[in-house]
Amino acid sequence: MPQTTPYSSKFNPSTYSSNHSHRQPVEENYGGLHYRDNKLVSGSLEALIQLLVPTVDYYPDRSYIFTFLLSSRLFLHPFELMSRVCYLCVDHHRVGDPQTDKKRIREIAPKIVQLLTEWTETFPYDFRDERMMRSLKEMTHRLAFGDELSRRAMQRLIQRLLRKLTTLGQYEESLATSSATAAAMDRPLALKSKQQLVRREECVLNLCDDPFVFAQQLTHIEMERLSYIGPEEFVRAFAQKRPSDNHKSLFSKRKASNLEAYVEWFNRLSYLTATEICMPVKKKHRARVLEFFIDVAQECFNIGNFNSLMAIITGMNMNPVSRLKKTWNKVNTDKFDILVHQMDPSSNFYNYRTALRGATQRSSTAHTSQEMIVIPFFSLFIKDIYFLNEGCVNRLPNGHINFEKFWELAKQVSEFLSWRQVICPFERDRKTLQYLISTPVFSEDELQLASYESEGPENNLERDTRRSLRSECFFENPCLRH
Repeated sequence: MPQTTPYSSKFNPSTYSSNHSHRQPVEENYGGLHYRDNKLVSGSLEALIQLLVPTVDYYPDRSYIFTFLLSSRLFLHPFELMSRVCYLCVDHHRVGDPQTDKKRIREIAPKIVQLLTEWTETFPYDFRDERMMRSLKEMTHRLAFGDELSRRAMQRLIQRLLRKLTTLGQYEESLATSSATAAAMDRPLALKSKQQLVRREECVLNLCDDPFVFAQQLTHIEMERLSYIGPEEFVRAFAQKRPSDNHKSLFSKRKASNLEAYVEWFNRLSYLTATEICMPVKKKHRARVLEFFIDVAQECFNIGNFNSLMAIITGMNMNPVSRLKKTWNKVNTDKFDILVHQMDPSSNFYNYRTALRGATQRSSTAHTSQEMIVIPFFSLFIKDIYFLNEGCVNRLPNGHINFEKFWELAKQVSEFLSWRQVICPFERDRKTLQYLISTPVFSEDELQLASYESEGPENNLERDTRRSLRSECFFENPCLRH
């Protein structure tokens, strides 16, 4: 049978994209699997499941395991796949003779453990489904029938999985707490206390005036939040729940909460940037804060933290900030203009994608952990996956699963996983981290009003807008006034 993966090594595109323009590709079929030039391109769901199942003398390629576990949830629930795999690994080959069955389990057990180890380590969220955990424990009992070493290995596997799920649960609880706090702070303006809305001379510079340290703390937050995004969330974000799936399951319980929380962090950082710039009363203080965030953005670019970079640029391009002409006139914008050019959306973010490739190359040959950092502009990364999903069919006219599409999906997600596993090397500044996560930020209306109070309206439309904001939101609250 031809090789499974279209790559010479895990998701190395060289062999997959090699030039075959001078000859016709060789098409072959093997038991429901279709190959082109020895590369798997499509197959029936049953044949693809069979390809996942190890035997005494066969173990699937790791890239195939990842690709199929990632994409199969578009066609069947992970629990259904787990049940099928367990059956094909053990029960399907029982002959009824205890000694023969025991011997076969002893031979196949290490490979079953290896497969389940890869599954639990790469897709731990799958095992939040009680049925998945039950299947895992049942497999432990089955392996105990023939191999004590494999039974112990399974027990260790389950212990690691439970620790990881506990950590993930604690992280999500902390996110929920932060979201609840933020929701309380985002009440209508007239309901907020004067203390929350008071404009003050103090600002971020009183907490941390070193752009490099500030960028490091942003990178801590980015990398922590990236580390908890499961690869399956990229698939579930675009997958529709099947009407027949009425179980309390992964699809109905949790779609892509960590992915969504990461996008919300981007929005928060944008509003935090704008808030800090609009908050100071004096023009020279606003200019200092503006210069500070430009320097922070530059440090983020140097680190490879493109998500924070784009969030800061987004905040500075918001209308309440961009209209502060007197403030901008006090700032040398050369560095900012270069950064904006790097993140220019024209030509499908060509400049950014070039910089990202450079950072990825640096990471692959890195000598220090700092050089390994790559944090992509996440909204664009999601958009790329979305268009890949929308641009190619999941099933071909003959009913086969379009595995060529899922090789490409897995390649993109696998690259994300390599970025996600890097440990942030910077020293943590707890006060700055707490500030970034929890300090109140202005809403859109608050930012607009603060901007008008900093630099007055320039036309009738702006004057009407300020009058409306004052009367609707601040008729009893003078705290934003000079």
